[in-house]
Amino acid sequence: MPRVNDFDEGYRANEFVLVIEGVESPSVSKVSGLSEGELDTIEQPDGGSGHVYKLAAAKMKFEPLTIERRVDGSADDKRFLDWFQQTFRLNAPRQGGSSVRKNGMIIKRHFGDVVLQFAFYGAWVKSSKFTDLEAGSTNLFLQTIVLEHEGLERVS
Repeated sequence: MPRVNDFDEGYRANEFVLVIEGVESPSVSKVSGLSEGELDTIEQPDGGSGHVYKLAAAKMKFEPLTIERRVDGSADDKRFLDWFQQTFRLNAPRQGGSSVRKNGMIIKRHFGDVVLQFAFYGAWVKSSKFTDLEAGSTNLFLQTIVLEHEGLERVS
């Protein structure tokens, strides 16, 4: 991290890449839900007193990742469409559901150098939606994909 006068300059949130199964997705413009997990809390009252102890439960939960990407006719469009169709087989007798899982990484860069990496495991497509179509608009056509996963961790 660059040092500026007496303080360390913070990382900007705009330089990153999403990698799924080893393939970079350059059309991804936003990733949210970078939570390293949350433990449930058990409240245990203390017999005759009014005190309640809080204990960490053994159950860990992870937020879903929300991916926002430009729809631009690139190979990324086909990769995300294929993953969606594997999960949601609309006319098939059996749906793919959460059995179509992939691993990936979010690589955070700062002026081109890798500074953080988040790995996620066992992700599947929970939902996919597109921005509204509007005549006269100058907005980009975007797809928002929600990925459920089995875990996210910082890796070095």
